[in-house]
Amino acid sequence: MIRNGKPSPNHCSFCGRSKDDVIMLISGMDAQICELCVDKAGELVEQELGRPARHQQEEEQPKKSARYGGPLRLIPPGEIKSFLDEYVIGQDDAKKVLSVAVYNHYKRLLYGQKTKSPDHNEVEIEKSNVLFVGQTGTGKTLLAKSIAKLLNVPFTIVDATVFTEAGYVGEDVESMLARLLQVCDYDVEAAERGIVYIDEIDKIARKQDNPSITRDVSGEGVQQGLLKMLEGAEVLVPPQGGRKHPEQKLLKINTTNILFICGGAFEGIDKIIARRLNTQVIGYNKDAQQERIERDNLLQYVNHQDVKHYGLIPELVGRLPVIAHLDPLDLPTLRLILTQPRNALVRQYEKLFAMEDIRLEIQPEAVDYIAEKALEYKLGARGLRSLCEAILTDAMFEAPSIDQKEPRTLVIDRAYAESKLQGSRMARLKAA
Repeated sequence: MIRNGKPSPNHCSFCGRSKDDVIMLISGMDAQICELCVDKAGELVEQELGRPARHQQEEEQPKKSARYGGPLRLIPPGEIKSFLDEYVIGQDDAKKVLSVAVYNHYKRLLYGQKTKSPDHNEVEIEKSNVLFVGQTGTGKTLLAKSIAKLLNVPFTIVDATVFTEAGYVGEDVESMLARLLQVCDYDVEAAERGIVYIDEIDKIARKQDNPSITRDVSGEGVQQGLLKMLEGAEVLVPPQGGRKHPEQKLLKINTTNILFICGGAFEGIDKIIARRLNTQVIGYNKDAQQERIERDNLLQYVNHQDVKHYGLIPELVGRLPVIAHLDPLDLPTLRLILTQPRNALVRQYEKLFAMEDIRLEIQPEAVDYIAEKALEYKLGARGLRSLCEAILTDAMFEAPSIDQKEPRTLVIDRAYAESKLQGSRMARLKAA
């Protein structure tokens, strides 16, 4: 802007913006220029010289993840299972299946790196996606979270209940790959060798075993959207979610080397297994004890036919070739879950009370009582935390308010646990 024949010192001489409208003004001998005009002039110079602009150069360079950009380390299945044993009690069959699946996934990745040259006679190893079937609270999600601590490939856990068919309210199935990209800092190459755990896969089962003639937007429609992704295809993924940012640039991800692990409770599938096995037939020569054990753990006989009858379409079941079951938790297993794992509940509460200079002592009889109640409520391992919270809530509420300098001890016996669960109030803080 020119005033009285001279450029104004408070305005850009090129675009006329005032000093308040820009971040900075660069002053010369007789003119000023703002940072916006500097960027525009730089683009014109690069265009005249035939070179891409600076922001285009940054977009063309693929991003690299600092954590997952290094070489892969082949972890033997025995080492993977030993690591899982520190966090998950029991479920040896599921641990072996998961360890082998992850180990083979690493071998596929290393094999693909060594044989990048096309050879029509070369044997191509296909991935084996895994399906976990087990009651609620038996450790399906805990297995996935535990193994994520060990792996040096991108790993994410998604919930199938939020997905809907494309065009409806909810998330598209491609959003699970967006979460995988977020884990590896949008490194596409790293994401293409990652692992995705799809939880609650049974919640997208179609309502009937017959093909639907109407829209099932959160059931069969989602299953059809997962087909190509599980098998291996090039998928266009909106990094920030397609619903809120439709103008963003899509990233192309090849899912051929992404391992998919699915898990679900499949409530009621034991009835389908029972009908197939015809366990209702009563024979005179059957051992009663053996029949009781079989009825308590019918999931050990689950196969692809049962999953298909439950409501997963045959095309999706065929892309999950490995099926593993998780055993229901019995009383000895629930006792061990309370005390043995690295992050056992008893250890967690001991640490919480130790922060208040209180030594927590849970006697074995109280542990047995908590395990018995959890088995009675049929909530699995999740029921253990609910019971512990009910027993220790009063103590955790009162402990910070007691002003004592000497260390204290809180003893939890069976009688104390029973009284708290029955609603009575009893203080058990004692001086050491």
